[in-house]
Amino acid sequence: MDNQTLKRLIEDSGMSLYDTEIVTEGDRRIYRIFITSKDGVSLNKCSEITKIISPILDIDPPVNGEYTLEVSSPGIDRKLITIDHFKNSIDELVKIKLVNGEKFKCKILKVENKTITLYDKGKKVEKEVNFADIIKAKTYFEW
Repeated sequence: MDNQTLKRLIEDSGMSLYDTEIVTEGDRRIYRIFITSKDGVSLNKCSEITKIISPILDIDPPVNGEYTLEVSSPGIDRKLITIDHFKNSIDELVKIKLVNGEKFKCKILKVENKTITLYDKGKKVEKEVNFADIIKAKTYFEW
């Protein structure tokens, strides 16, 4: 199943597709589908989407061989991969690593085009970062 079809099926269920990944843990292959919603992600919604998608994946599997399907929320500490992930994470705390090796913890203030304005907590300054310069970004929660 292509990502557009997957996205449409998830949106028809009142949720949004956040990301997908295929991982191997031990000797198990796992196809993970991460879903989001402004109202949160419930176990019932994950189950509902699994029941909709699973029969389609039986016909058009995402990988060769056996795998396990998991549908869940991306969690409170989630990877930010697309510019939309950054837009949907305004006012959240993130850990960022840039192509030049710089790492910092910051708060996302705004996103315009491909420019992300951040508040660097360590240096206590605002900075602008081009989306293309980010190697890795992940939200985090401060207790």
